[in-house]
Amino acid sequence: MSDRGGAGGSRRRRAGSRPSSQGGGGPPAVEEEVRDVGAGGDAPGPDKDKGGEANVNSGHWDLRCHRLQDSLFSSDSGFSNYRGILNWCVVMLILSNARLFLENLIKYGILVDPIQVVSLFLKNPYSWPALCLIIVANVFAVAAFQVEKRLAVGALTEQAGLLLHVANLATILCFPAAVAFLLESITPVGSVVALLVYTILFLKLFSYRDVNLWCRERRAQVKTKTAPTGKKANGGTSQHTVSYPDNLTYRDLYYFLFAPTLCYELNFPRSPRIRKRFLLRRLLEMLFFTQLLVGLIQQWMVPTIQNSMKPFKDMDYSRIIERLLKLAIPNHLIWLIFFYWLFHSCLNAVAELMQFGDREFYRDWWNSESVTYFWQNWNIPVHKWCFRHFYKPMLRRGSSKWVARTGVFLASAFFHEYLVSIPLRMFRLWAFTGMMAQIPLAWIVSRFFRGNYGNAAVWLTLIIGQPVAVLMYVHDYYVLNYEAEAAEA
Repeated sequence: MSDRGGAGGSRRRRAGSRPSSQGGGGPPAVEEEVRDVGAGGDAPGPDKDKGGEANVNSGHWDLRCHRLQDSLFSSDSGFSNYRGILNWCVVMLILSNARLFLENLIKYGILVDPIQVVSLFLKNPYSWPALCLIIVANVFAVAAFQVEKRLAVGALTEQAGLLLHVANLATILCFPAAVAFLLESITPVGSVVALLVYTILFLKLFSYRDVNLWCRERRAQVKTKTAPTGKKANGGTSQHTVSYPDNLTYRDLYYFLFAPTLCYELNFPRSPRIRKRFLLRRLLEMLFFTQLLVGLIQQWMVPTIQNSMKPFKDMDYSRIIERLLKLAIPNHLIWLIFFYWLFHSCLNAVAELMQFGDREFYRDWWNSESVTYFWQNWNIPVHKWCFRHFYKPMLRRGSSKWVARTGVFLASAFFHEYLVSIPLRMFRLWAFTGMMAQIPLAWIVSRFFRGNYGNAAVWLTLIIGQPVAVLMYVHDYYVLNYEAEAAEA
């Protein structure tokens, strides 16, 4: 009893340095006062300070239960662990799409038909026009190679070589377009595949011509000196390098044509070996996602598009908007799966087989806070080609950055329209308009939206913009082909 209320009845100590139980980067603990108001004047030891029971039994407890700190949803709190909320979003997304999928099955039944996919490529099982077009593409590649061989030894002047290259590149774009537009036996999907192959060939041969021209210019600058040995790009693991004109071989040409890049180099970075497990995983992904894409398109996209024709015909704007929003979900999901299938599975599989070392086929476009950042990072092979062979040459010729950027969007808009209008045999310029609309859209997003708001604006344009173009083309194609035939009948 003599200890109770004795001299020095209040003592002070600093709060322990134990980490805060809030976790997730919360504010640091602050000093707290602890007063001894109970029996037993000795302060509890560290082991007694663990847990509230020891303090209560010994007559010691903290009078203060509050401290200076922010709510976890406040940006000043420093808290960043929202994994549980992300998991909740994923669960909700799965449940909502499962409901839509079940509703689709109840309404339409099973529409997936792998045999029907074959008819998208072939009208006549004995006629393969798209495949023949792809085989003929070798003629243009060999023609470009022969021109470069003669330019290397001085058998052609630079002006004559330029004229031959321009004629060859123009034919690469015009010849398959004429065949796809005039030949009735070729299907729209077959035309898309063939035109895509020719577009890739055009971009590759354009780069092939440019790089060899730069090598000749460098050789002319050093005159009698030995041509500099090619440097290894990006720390490649190749044991030897090739210098111009030793690169002008069919082996080098066809390696470049099949490599997952659009930009030519004399010495590509090479991986030391083929990783069989990595390759097998990519091949299995390709097979699985191909089946998934076909199933989603047949089961989900096609019925939604077919049901959208009547609102467009009646110009029922409320129903059009409803159909657009309904189409946005499967369209965006298919686009995301297609992105992973192409840029991760397919390109990595090809790169692994060819021991191609540069695997940067995409960057973190999903974090884009501006439209410009998205276009610069979602398709790295195309972005590198545009920057190297279009944007920088325009700047060197005195164009402003704005003019050069507009030129890049114009070229991209042309190829988008080229790959859609010619296979469908109609010219509506929806793809061209959509690409050119990215210029003012990029300005608006960068001007009025920043940070997370800019990222949300980019996602919104991706989710809504593509279904608009899809519905426009499908509606026009339906009107030109099916309504016209029904009217004639």
